[in-house]
Amino acid sequence: MGNPYIDNAGSFLVYTFFGLYILAVMLRFLLQWVKADFYNPVSQFLVKVTAPTLRPLRRVIPGYGGVDLAAIVLMLGLKLVEWWLILQFRPESPTLGGLFFISVGDLLRLLLNVFLVSILVQVVLSWLSPGGHNPATNLLYRLNEPLLGPARRLLPPISGLDLSPILVIVLLQLLKLLLVAPIEDFGKNLLG
Repeated sequence: MGNPYIDNAGSFLVYTFFGLYILAVMLRFLLQWVKADFYNPVSQFLVKVTAPTLRPLRRVIPGYGGVDLAAIVLMLGLKLVEWWLILQFRPESPTLGGLFFISVGDLLRLLLNVFLVSILVQVVLSWLSPGGHNPATNLLYRLNEPLLGPARRLLPPISGLDLSPILVIVLLQLLKLLLVAPIEDFGKNLLG
């Protein structure tokens, strides 16, 4: 076993660099999924950052039914490498099954966190600058509408107050507790 301070620093760097890039790929995937405006400066940034790794993968892995399978494979592959590198700093021995389930759980957690944060930011922006136009605001509304739209139909605004974000946030938190945590725990058990 090495120096715990260096091991923690190494784990932090791996988490940070892989995490930021996986987040960029996930945001690009989600914005493609909701058919967001790709002439938006934020979208253009995500395209430029992720294109070097996605372009070659798309030649081998085509999309299916409007879903960018290359992006999913890239995120999963990066997450597997990230966890393999992190486990080099720990006493657990990496197994492919354990790495796979931990990676899938981590990606699902990231997906849910993206929606949680984007909904919270959208709510705060609606209070601070209602009706304001900003490239990022337009993307937030486009990204969150697949979740908030059905929630609004279930829970219509009361006296002009939209409570659908609260409903969606509660459901996303439940998914983290009931779906993501068991997947991650199963992967950790496979590591031994």
